[in-house]
Amino acid sequence: MPEAPLLVAARGGTPARVPVWFMRQAGRSLPEYRSVREGVPMLQSCFDPALLAEITMQPVRRHGVDGAILFSDIVVPLYAAGLGIDIVPGTGPVVAHPVRSAADVDALPELETEQVRPIADGIGLLLRELGETPLIGFAGAPFTLASYLIEGGPSRNHEHTKALMHAQPELWHRLASHLADVAATFLKAQLDAGVDAVQLFDSWAGALSPRDYREFVLPHSAKVLAAVAGYDVPRIHFGVGTGELLPAMREAGADVVGVDWRVPLDEAARRLRASGEPAPVVQGNLDPALLMASWPVVEAEVRRIVAEGREAAGHVFNLGHGVLPETDPEVLTRVAELVHSL
Repeated sequence: MPEAPLLVAARGGTPARVPVWFMRQAGRSLPEYRSVREGVPMLQSCFDPALLAEITMQPVRRHGVDGAILFSDIVVPLYAAGLGIDIVPGTGPVVAHPVRSAADVDALPELETEQVRPIADGIGLLLRELGETPLIGFAGAPFTLASYLIEGGPSRNHEHTKALMHAQPELWHRLASHLADVAATFLKAQLDAGVDAVQLFDSWAGALSPRDYREFVLPHSAKVLAAVAGYDVPRIHFGVGTGELLPAMREAGADVVGVDWRVPLDEAARRLRASGEPAPVVQGNLDPALLMASWPVVEAEVRRIVAEGREAAGHVFNLGHGVLPETDPEVLTRVAELVHSL
């Protein structure tokens, strides 16, 4: 699908229209999602090929977005590999036994491709229905996966993670390298099944200084992105609160850098261009909270972001983070229609 607007923009070309998709577009904001997920635990739904495909398709049918993102979770490959991890409603991923010692790291299992076979099967079902709409696969980046494992769940300060990183750097790098292998295996399984682009989520990298990011994180994210370079598909890299890290995230091997709402896209393009690389492609970056505002507010923000995105070599319109559960789906549909009209 060489003319698909998302893929054209991601490669720095000039698409027929500004492409748009929304992080967490398949999820709790949709009544049809709540209906099909009723009584089905999150991780179980990720390993049901038919359910995975149906949930992934729902926002494509409803909103007319330019990309479907595989319904999954960043801890899915850890769960598939056999780690004791669960997604607790209202909390997020919770690890039964946090990883904080050399013995804990040594005990971590490898991920085998066959362990995520149901997800590949779901991708096969999706490709038959998506037609000319690209499918985006994704994985969690090593730092964010490590943070969940070390902290035992979501964390505001990442204190155990940072302490281990600085006090035991050799152990940290062993852990991060292992998790890079897990992420790469998961992405390759999705690519072999037929996804058209991939996104590496480093959700919590914004907790780090640029110095710490370059020393402790960049080599491992680069390992993941390099592992899938041979597939010749766009590689998107995104984190929250990463305005100071944008050039380094691009250096990790990203073709497209996702930007949250804290940095305007024209400023993000300036920071990315300062590295001396070719003109950057950006993704973002409407504040998801503003979808709760009146339509004139939302419209003005969308128009501003599309205008700022023209300062980059390419722009994929998105939110600055995921769709909030309370979001009115009709607003998302109107945003997609507006972006396509600009």
